[in-house]
Amino acid sequence: MAAGAREEVIAAPEAIPVSKIVPWAILGGVLVALAYYFVGAEQGATSLIQGAGIHEWLHDARHLLGFPCH
Repeated sequence: MAAGAREEVIAAPEAIPVSKIVPWAILGGVLVALAYYFVGAEQGATSLIQGAGIHEWLHDARHLLGFPCH
Protein backbone atom coordinates (compact mmCIF):
# COMPACT_ATOMS: atom_id res chain seq x y z
CA MET A 1 0.00 0.00 0.00
CA ALA A 2 1.32 3.43 -0.86
CA ALA A 3 2.13 5.93 1.84
CA GLY A 4 -0.87 8.08 2.71
CA ALA A 5 -3.46 5.71 1.23
CA ARG A 6 -6.24 4.66 3.58
CA GLU A 7 -8.62 1.77 3.43
CA GLU A 8 -12.22 2.85 3.86
CA VAL A 9 -14.32 0.64 6.13
CA ILE A 10 -18.08 0.86 5.75
CA ALA A 11 -20.14 -0.46 8.65
CA ALA A 12 -23.27 -2.34 7.65
CA PRO A 13 -26.23 -2.49 10.04
CA GLU A 14 -27.15 -5.88 11.45
CA ALA A 15 -30.72 -7.09 11.30
CA ILE A 16 -32.29 -7.78 14.69
CA PRO A 17 -34.60 -10.81 14.67
CA VAL A 18 -38.23 -10.10 15.54
CA SER A 19 -38.13 -12.85 18.18
CA LYS A 20 -35.65 -10.72 20.17
CA ILE A 21 -37.74 -7.54 19.83
CA VAL A 22 -41.17 -8.94 20.80
CA PRO A 23 -40.50 -9.49 24.54
CA TRP A 24 -39.11 -5.95 24.89
CA ALA A 25 -42.04 -4.51 22.95
CA ILE A 26 -44.51 -6.32 25.22
CA LEU A 27 -42.70 -5.12 28.35
CA GLY A 28 -42.67 -1.56 27.01
CA GLY A 29 -46.38 -1.75 26.19
CA VAL A 30 -47.24 -2.99 29.69
CA LEU A 31 -45.18 -0.22 31.31
CA VAL A 32 -46.82 2.43 29.11
CA ALA A 33 -50.28 1.07 29.93
CA LEU A 34 -49.52 1.14 33.67
CA ALA A 35 -48.16 4.68 33.46
CA TYR A 36 -51.22 5.79 31.47
CA TYR A 37 -53.54 4.21 34.03
CA PHE A 38 -51.83 5.76 37.05
CA VAL A 39 -51.52 9.22 35.49
CA GLY A 40 -54.89 9.32 33.76
CA ALA A 41 -57.38 7.09 35.55
CA GLU A 42 -56.28 6.39 39.14
CA GLN A 43 -58.91 8.46 40.91
CA GLY A 44 -62.47 8.28 42.10
CA ALA A 45 -64.66 5.41 40.85
CA THR A 46 -61.86 3.74 38.85
CA SER A 47 -59.38 3.76 41.72
CA LEU A 48 -57.74 0.43 42.51
CA ILE A 49 -55.75 1.79 45.45
CA GLN A 50 -57.46 3.28 48.51
CA GLY A 51 -56.75 6.88 49.44
CA ALA A 52 -55.47 9.83 47.44
CA GLY A 53 -51.72 9.12 47.63
CA ILE A 54 -51.25 8.10 44.00
CA HIS A 55 -53.45 10.99 42.85
CA GLU A 56 -51.42 13.52 44.83
CA TRP A 57 -48.04 12.13 43.68
CA LEU A 58 -49.09 12.32 40.02
CA HIS A 59 -51.25 15.45 40.22
CA ASP A 60 -48.93 17.78 38.28
CA ALA A 61 -48.16 15.16 35.62
CA ARG A 62 -51.89 14.69 35.15
CA HIS A 63 -52.41 18.38 34.39
CA LEU A 64 -49.24 18.58 32.28
CA LEU A 65 -50.57 15.79 30.04
CA GLY A 66 -54.02 17.37 29.81
CA PHE A 67 -56.01 15.06 32.09
CA PRO A 68 -58.65 16.90 34.11
CA CYS A 69 -59.03 15.86 37.72
CA HIS A 70 -61.21 18.46 39.42
